[in-house]
Amino acid sequence: MKFVGISDFTAFQTAVLAKTGAVTWAGPALCEGFGAGGASDKASGPDEIMEACFDDLLCGQGEGTGWRQPVRGACDQSIAVQGATLWGGNLTVLTSLIGTPYFPDVRGGVLFLEDVSEHPYRLERMLTQLLHSGVLAQQKALLLGQFTDYKLTQHDRGFNLIRVVEWLHTQVRIPILAGLPYGHVPTKVLLPVGASVDVQTTGSEVLVLWGHL
Repeated sequence: MKFVGISDFTAFQTAVLAKTGAVTWAGPALCEGFGAGGASDKASGPDEIMEACFDDLLCGQGEGTGWRQPVRGACDQSIAVQGATLWGGNLTVLTSLIGTPYFPDVRGGVLFLEDVSEHPYRLERMLTQLLHSGVLAQQKALLLGQFTDYKLTQHDRGFNLIRVVEWLHTQVRIPILAGLPYGHVPTKVLLPVGASVDVQTTGSEVLVLWGHL
């Protein structure tokens, strides 16, 4: 049996990881990803890349994923991480679980994050909580997915997500790899939460490899 979900599903995934160590999958929900019976249902159907990743999961053929980092968010060092536990999900849900029995104690892992409808100042606040709780310092790498559907105003005076990422680079020594194609967007990959992965970078190219699961 395979469990797949996104966003609030992070609570279930982290609880499963904390209590059993079993692997679940971060990926599309039935309505959110496939548009079943909802307002997101479109004649064009599901995103082709997302659907191909989902097919790979069902067939047991997925071995990893890769992407190109955005220029402004690119890590300028070569990364080679081996045998690290991949975990994470929705930033809001994840930080709400800190201090509970359902927050996994992952050390030397690869943490991935995404969120939706959260202004950059809120993202900074939650990242600060992960920072000062010691979670970020225990990881080998941080993967930043898609942070979407928020609105900036003139009162922000130039404060945006780029500024948040720049600030985060000054706070941690671990590599921060941006542009992970995962979040509340049509084109998203599937990620095995709790699986052992390798992370490699060549220039702006990133590969996350987990082999057959």
